[in-house]
Amino acid sequence: MVIPVHDVNPARRTPWVTYALILANVLVFLFTPGMTGSVTGDGSLAQMCDQQAFLDHWAAVPQELLQHRMPRLVPTGAVGIGPQGPGCVVAPPGYDKSPELSVLTAMFLHGGWLHLLGNMLFLWIFGNNVEDRMGHLPFLLFYGVCGYAATYGFALLNADSAAPLIGASGAIAGVLGAYLVLYPRARVWVLVPFLISLPLRLPAWVVLGFWFVLQAVYSSGGAVSHAGTVAYVAHVVGFVVGMLIAWPLRRGTPPPPEPRGLLFGRRARPGW
Repeated sequence: MVIPVHDVNPARRTPWVTYALILANVLVFLFTPGMTGSVTGDGSLAQMCDQQAFLDHWAAVPQELLQHRMPRLVPTGAVGIGPQGPGCVVAPPGYDKSPELSVLTAMFLHGGWLHLLGNMLFLWIFGNNVEDRMGHLPFLLFYGVCGYAATYGFALLNADSAAPLIGASGAIAGVLGAYLVLYPRARVWVLVPFLISLPLRLPAWVVLGFWFVLQAVYSSGGAVSHAGTVAYVAHVVGFVVGMLIAWPLRRGTPPPPEPRGLLFGRRARPGW
């Protein structure tokens, strides 16, 4: 993998929606139950049960999205003692949940610091230019449409899954797809973690095309990774939807500035 850190493509106006989305994601993460354990790595059973109940309430669940009904039993957040020892208590749900609205709330939930920071890094680098091209309100609507399309696309291929689906990855994948269509020749600074972090300045079509190919390869072996934590199909769907929506905007999009200096190596760093 390559890690993008900056693109050579200045925006003409302040990307307020991108900033607001990043702030909202960070604030929601800080107030999500059980996130303290994700930092220290030693979350208690009580924290885990509280977090599980929270995610079941607010995350998108494929079964619920397609069947439009909640399960008979859900975690309550309490800890109990069963035949196999301590565990999380389940009971009939004491709340009403809208599966359609859960897609929106799930886009602001993350399972850990790496999940959050990785998503926000990509949104920070590529979101400003897409927002600049589309406009503030259209970009916000575009972001939501990509998130919904990615979530429902994953659900259709995993209709029997009861696992909570969380994260902004599907919506941000749409942003990446739009950026690829609008600014394929923009230069992107990346770090290549090969023995040492080697800085390179590559065209966006190489960086984002490589990212998409990886997602497609991973998803071809199953909708979820071997660890059962990454919904790669959602990334693929969001990316393709973002490309399709942005395609009519290609005409009239000003090209990015031509970079100066070397395209890779230490001597090129001052050009950041």
